[in-house]
Amino acid sequence: MEPLLAKAHDLSRHATLLSGTHVPPELRTLLRSMNSYYTNRIEGQHTRPHEIEEALRSDFSKNADLAARQRLAVAHIEAEAHLEQQYRGEAGAHALYAPAAVQDLHRELFGRLPEGDLFTSEKEPIVPGTLRQREVQVGQHVAPIHASVPAFLARWAGFYGGVRRGEAALLALAAAHQRLGWIHPFVDGNGRVMRLHTHLLLTALGYTGGLWSPLRGFARSTERYYALLADADVPRRGALDGRGNLSEQALVDWIDYVLDMCLDQVSFMAGLLQFGTMKDRIEGCLVYEATVLKSGVRQEALRAIHYLFLSGEEMTRGEFKSMLGIGERSATAALGALAKRGLLKSDSPQGKVRFGLPQHALRFLFPRLWPEAEADASGT
Repeated sequence: MEPLLAKAHDLSRHATLLSGTHVPPELRTLLRSMNSYYTNRIEGQHTRPHEIEEALRSDFSKNADLAARQRLAVAHIEAEAHLEQQYRGEAGAHALYAPAAVQDLHRELFGRLPEGDLFTSEKEPIVPGTLRQREVQVGQHVAPIHASVPAFLARWAGFYGGVRRGEAALLALAAAHQRLGWIHPFVDGNGRVMRLHTHLLLTALGYTGGLWSPLRGFARSTERYYALLADADVPRRGALDGRGNLSEQALVDWIDYVLDMCLDQVSFMAGLLQFGTMKDRIEGCLVYEATVLKSGVRQEALRAIHYLFLSGEEMTRGEFKSMLGIGERSATAALGALAKRGLLKSDSPQGKVRFGLPQHALRFLFPRLWPEAEADASGT
């Protein structure tokens, strides 16, 4: 436990510091799309980032298979946002360990899909929030018989939900992720529910601030993610491998991996949010728009865009134009170009404007955050 607790202490310290960072709401919105992309990619059912963006505008593909994956991506985004509000703070974290909460996560995710999408790859119906009523085997792992699932979930909830706050709670949520998979409570969707549960716990405990998630780390090491999950399913390896039925060392290795992924994502995001370099990154984006793409975006918008980023607030269109230092007609055209390119966001044609974060600007503003989105947007 001691090496794991020491690593959890480092994670707690760095994540708590990062979670208090003030950022524009559009960044958190984009990160929800990224979380959806990565959790579905782990399952081998992902869409391209621009296809998620299109789906969020209700522009679904005419290809039936792709449209179904787009709907699944949107369902994850909506479920994540809803559940983060439902399970908040210490009370929310405690509630997440209730068996009913596990079913709630499944229901929120799959209940947003049309009936035609609610089938497994073997054409078996998926009933949102309903525990499986048959036996299953995943790889070499034979899950507990279906009649015992409620009892196993109750034991899972009672043990991990009873762990005190602090570093031990981080170890508990990592172990709970693996053990929930071992129970395999649903016919389908267990992996997505497990990852969503871990994300929600980290958020409820105040560690993410909506700025990072282990989902990105899991997706970027998928083979190791699955290998360590499976390894922790194996029986105890001798008298020195714990006192339970399953291997304690394999579970320790899994927890260590989860903590490493979390620390990696916190460190990566902290580096991207070095505000001292943000003005230069915004300038690089505006220069590219103005001189290469000739999109109508003006470099004079730098001060106003930078202000919107730092404040995370909105301003009237008149206030924004006055900060450009150019004539009214030119300022109006420049504002329109920024809005068209998604670098400004507004809720109405004449409403206040705020910082925008379109996928095509990621390579300038947050390089390497979502490489697949950068690749999608190249040349746009």
